[in-house]
Amino acid sequence: MARYTGPVCKLCRREGKKLFLKGERCYTGKCALERRAYAPGHNGQSRRKSSEYGLQLRAKQQCRRYYGIQEGQFHKYFIEAERKQGITGENLLRICESRLDNVVYLLGWASSRAEARQLVTHNHFKVNGKNVNIPSYLLKAGDEIALKDKSKASEKFKAVIEANASRPVPQWLDLNADALTAKVIALPTREQIAVPVEEHLIVEFYSK
Repeated sequence: MARYTGPVCKLCRREGKKLFLKGERCYTGKCALERRAYAPGHNGQSRRKSSEYGLQLRAKQQCRRYYGIQEGQFHKYFIEAERKQGITGENLLRICESRLDNVVYLLGWASSRAEARQLVTHNHFKVNGKNVNIPSYLLKAGDEIALKDKSKASEKFKAVIEANASRPVPQWLDLNADALTAKVIALPTREQIAVPVEEHLIVEFYSK
């Protein structure tokens, strides 16, 4: 599947907010958005009044870039969210949150979602005792995630986990920091999802 390989700091500048795509760098003065708080490109500093469609488009782009999801797959998630009971926008965010790469990031086992995606692809994790190397694998309530024994001994993993030890873990995940295992207690509610996006605008965008 195709994926974005360009400079990710441009994505934050385009959306006008931090998407935390580069891990620790996003929390320092080196963050591109802090140094150049305007959109990239020749006309980036010009002021433009956003239309209703423009606001909806930006909300959709922010959300899928935040999770690192390509357009086709994001649209499939929306269709799935529509079919579920409940509020479509909240269902959509819940699906994105339950991706394996996102959960690995939330547990502090990676410094960014891009790094988490790479680690999952390189087969470092097990779900319910089985090897899973698909970043888009959707976890369910009751699923157990574990770092492989061989990976636990890696100096790289030790450094990453130590660096992210102070990061708060969402309440819907139960982390055993000593055993490097975790369990999905339940899928998150909207209040437990820290994505800075107005999901109702995404619903309006796809409902046209």
